[in-house]
Amino acid sequence: MTMPYPDSTPNAAPLILVTGAARRVGAEIARQLHAGGARIAVHYRHSADEAEILAAALNAARAGSAFTVGGDLARFGAAEAVAAGVLARTGRLDGLVNNASSFFPTPVGSIDRAAWDELIGSNLMGPLFLSQALAPALQASAGAIVNIVDIHAERPLARYPLYSAAKAGLAALTRALAIELAPAVRVNGVSPGPIDWPEDGQFAPEERQRIVDHTLLKRVGSAIDIARTVRFLMFDAPYITGQIIAVDGGRSAHL
Repeated sequence: MTMPYPDSTPNAAPLILVTGAARRVGAEIARQLHAGGARIAVHYRHSADEAEILAAALNAARAGSAFTVGGDLARFGAAEAVAAGVLARTGRLDGLVNNASSFFPTPVGSIDRAAWDELIGSNLMGPLFLSQALAPALQASAGAIVNIVDIHAERPLARYPLYSAAKAGLAALTRALAIELAPAVRVNGVSPGPIDWPEDGQFAPEERQRIVDHTLLKRVGSAIDIARTVRFLMFDAPYITGQIIAVDGGRSAHL
């Protein structure tokens, strides 16, 4: 399915690339930003059909407001190809949301090169090289970057040392990019707590309940909680940069 090309004229609505946007939190971020008036580049890795369905729905709501772009951001060189593909179609970029992420346990003793490449690649390398490749376009538009970090970047999760380290790197990268790209580009992060549980059963029901019980608000959050915060940082926070907002129901307040 070929999506209409979004308008690339200078006065067009802002164009925002959301990585990992085909499903779950990423899809809700795309919907929220689109509802705020943005045009969306819907990035996906494997979920091409779901990405096309989402883009079609966005285009049905507002013609020519979305298109899809594929690429495995955990693979070296893919970020530059994704960036080139987006800019070839639009000629500009106003915002980048680095949401794409892999998440699985790697207890010490089990970590291998494949886990390193996947977790560091998707959670740190991809955002770094994508931000670098798109920095000139974002500087030209005085745009913004929002990175989806994790509360476990600062408080590591047991059995997930490599994922926690990758997200810690992304937290540092968020602040570093805010320095490097100032004053033209704002760079912030959102750190989710318990939002959407993994679909592969990584957390048993009793573990999920323990996590919820340790959350001050005593409930699981939703994808829209994250998406609304991303929308705020992208559209309504012109004097905020270099910050990471925890959206976790208070879980990190007493971890």
